[in-house]
Amino acid sequence: MFSCRHSSYRVCKRDTTNLPAHLRRACIAHGGALTSLYEYIPRMRNSDSEEISEDTANRHSYKKKYSILVSLSGHLFDQFLINEALDIIEAAGGSFHSVKCQVGQSVNVKSYSELEVGADDRVVLDQIIDSLTSIANPNETSGNQEKNKMSLKVGKVQESDIKKGHNTERKTAVLILGAGRVCQPAAELLASSGRFSSHQGYKACLEDDSEEQNDVQVIVGSLYLKDAEEIIEGIPNATAIQLDVMDHENLFKYVSQVEVVISLLPASCHIIVANACIELKKHLVTASYVDESMSMLNEKAKSAGVTILGEMGLDPGIDHMMAMKIINEAHVRKGIIRSFTSYCGGLPSPAAANNPLAYKFSWSPAGAIRSGRNPATYRSNGETLHIDGDSLYDSVVRFRIPDLPAFAFECLPNRNSLVYGELYGIGHEASTIFRGTLRYEGFGEIMATLARIGFFDTEAHPILKDGMKPTFRTFLLELLKSEDVDGPLIAEKDITERIVTLGHCKGQGTAVKAAKTIIFLGFHEDGEIPASCQSAFDVTCLRMEERLAYSSTEQDMVLLHHEVEVDFPDGLSENHSATLLEFGRTKNGKMTTAMALTVGIPAGIGALLLLENKIKTRGVLRPIEPEIYEPALDCLEAYGFKLMEKIQ
Repeated sequence: MFSCRHSSYRVCKRDTTNLPAHLRRACIAHGGALTSLYEYIPRMRNSDSEEISEDTANRHSYKKKYSILVSLSGHLFDQFLINEALDIIEAAGGSFHSVKCQVGQSVNVKSYSELEVGADDRVVLDQIIDSLTSIANPNETSGNQEKNKMSLKVGKVQESDIKKGHNTERKTAVLILGAGRVCQPAAELLASSGRFSSHQGYKACLEDDSEEQNDVQVIVGSLYLKDAEEIIEGIPNATAIQLDVMDHENLFKYVSQVEVVISLLPASCHIIVANACIELKKHLVTASYVDESMSMLNEKAKSAGVTILGEMGLDPGIDHMMAMKIINEAHVRKGIIRSFTSYCGGLPSPAAANNPLAYKFSWSPAGAIRSGRNPATYRSNGETLHIDGDSLYDSVVRFRIPDLPAFAFECLPNRNSLVYGELYGIGHEASTIFRGTLRYEGFGEIMATLARIGFFDTEAHPILKDGMKPTFRTFLLELLKSEDVDGPLIAEKDITERIVTLGHCKGQGTAVKAAKTIIFLGFHEDGEIPASCQSAFDVTCLRMEERLAYSSTEQDMVLLHHEVEVDFPDGLSENHSATLLEFGRTKNGKMTTAMALTVGIPAGIGALLLLENKIKTRGVLRPIEPEIYEPALDCLEAYGFKLMEKIQ
């Protein structure tokens, strides 16, 4: 009797050689033993192929001197390519361990396997990789080319340091939760951290007695496995998993396997992850603001010996580090901070600022539009000023940076600046404390005009109710209170005149800019508004998302700038400035945004500092102490961020 994958056949035969070829290949066992094609099963069974083992980051493949992570994908099992791969490894005297295995559930779905391959001789390991590469690229004349094709990716060769007397049992694994744009830079940094170990700036992130830093094993978890897999593509030491943080059992399972967790999830999810980290005694890094619920975990985290490092991104994050470096250095010299002003903006690069607003969105515009309606509070020359949310765009002021004269900026007040006076320890001494959001000049007056017309109104609009599908043109005419609904195609001149007539702006020039923006967004067109849009705000967000998006080759830009005025006891005064200017970077034909870099890289650096125990303080922290910001700033510069400082 033999066992066959084709369940409709149950035949007693002493010999399988006379079976049709497709049945012979489907025979798993015969005569109480596995057939030759399925001998890979016990060879792979010794490892847990479905899960990441707890010591993933620490293995040096089965005590072999050299090891490498090999990723295989294709029709590995139905075409028995896995047999060839394992035969090659073992015939050469190497060993393998199955790190991960996903079997395609139909003939049209490819399988995926990650193997850690080891050998005591580097030449042997290189020969194994060459042989695996040869079966991944079969002869072009072979039949059924696509079925026989196997994709191969190899990681970086690791040399076991057992003979060096190092502790190879130390965990170096990080779990990143969330597979958005910010995730990939963090994952790449951590997975390749060993390559930077010789860089002077990274010395601050490493143990003092380390000759070489091993790459960190990165696990990327996302609600949708496909998103995580896209993030780790091309990253050798990374693994993708499907993980819902609301699934308590799975969350604890994966958190328990690492030493540090980075949560890039929505801020509301951080508290769930933080509680899991405290219970399992694992460190946590986030790029989000430390809210009251996170602050309340401070004592629990301390008791558990855990660090929860929040606000480790750009703003908040790098802004804290640059500010506190200036402030603390001034205080050491007995200086008093007279004025602290900070400006930050995520903008298109000048070449990509090619629309009337000179602005683009790399994600949904809804958040950015809402932030432009938030009230603001700041202190100027001893006077506390409050700006109502409805007046925020009208409060915009022109702003220039002397060392960057080519940029014409304007600045909007950013929420409650006085909070930072207390956070930075200057609330009692600084007569001016101001934080602002940067935009290119002209943005504020256009947005203020659009707001007065009604484009940002959030209440349900009558014309959009009951499944009605008006055109964008009809909706525009409704907002402009025009009765000529059936007239000719509305033009820029008509819109300008109507804006002036309705008194929505002070001058003709502003009305022209607003009209150009309305035309650019396509509000004059005859396309139907989707039924999902219930308010003017919904319609505007839809149009902005469509028309103000970056192309795949366009660069964004991040600018962070601090100005600090310091008075000293001897009567001298100094003006300090610190500036970060970063553009999106292209690598292998793929653009990584400056915003993703400046948020993801600090988060990754925070994890590195915790892995190396450079941050010894426990509890809920921000990067405002020298213990954190000094090595972090060194690492940022080592990565390639240009942090410019000047004293006058």
